[in-house]
This record gives sequence, C-alpha cells and structure tokens, in this order.
Amino acid sequence: MNTSLANKTAALLLALTTALIVSCGQPADSPQTTTVPASAPAAATANDYQPLIGRWARTDGDYMIEIKSITADGKAETGYFNPRPINVARAEASREGGTLRLFMELRDSGYPGCLYKLTFDKAASRLTGTYFQAAQNETYPVTFEKAQ
Repeated sequence: MNTSLANKTAALLLALTTALIVSCGQPADSPQTTTVPASAPAAATANDYQPLIGRWARTDGDYMIEIKSITADGKAETGYFNPRPINVARAEASREGGTLRLFMELRDSGYPGCLYKLTFDKAASRLTGTYFQAAQNETYPVTFEKAQ
C-alpha cells in the first residue's frame, strides 16, 4: 500500500472514530419508541378473578374451598374445609389468555403439602383439575361446583 493511500485511510478512520465518540450519549434526532407485540397479554386485574370468588364444593365428598378475595397480582385469600378448617399455606390465581387457574397448597395435620391445581371452566361454571395427596403420593382428578 502506498504512503498516500495509507495516510488517507488513517485519516478516515480517525474521523469516523471521532464522530462516533462525539455523538455517543447525544439525543437522537427523533424520539425512540417501544412497541408491545399484539400478542402480549394484558396484566390481570382483581376484577378478572371475580368468577372464582365464592364457595366451591367438591363433587366427590365434603370438601369445600372458599375464595374470599384475589388481588390483581393473584394472591388469593382462601379457606379449605374437610369439613373442619384445614390450613392453606399458599393460594394463587393466575390468568393465561382467557383461562383462569387456581393453585392451593395445604399444610396441616394429615395435609403435608397437598396441592390443588384447578382451572375454571367458564361454560360449566366449575373448577376442574387435580389434587395431589402428599401423604399417599397420589394425584386424583377433581371437580368443584359453585355452592349456593
């Protein structure tokens, strides 16, 4: 490479580097915009969980879930009865698309981490899903209907 071409290349690189450094941190000519994909779900609100609020009776026995309230972030205030009260260690509601779900963990004497994983069936107005009986290490299909 001849000296003249090398000097021009070096000068060009120096000019580009200087322009990059000087422009770094400067505001853009036009404002930046952020778009949310159309498929992104809207955040749930406490009102979205309203169909879950109430008393639910399991169809195969004297088991009852009482859902008193659910906050927008899904924390659920619940009670569980068989027929006496059983401690609910954790209860959470979630919404996936148009589907409402309820998760409950029971921790009490005879209930060492038993789990309910339920889905709200809007058409039938039921909660259906599974019950994991931790002491027996067994999972059973369950259905709850709205109690009057």
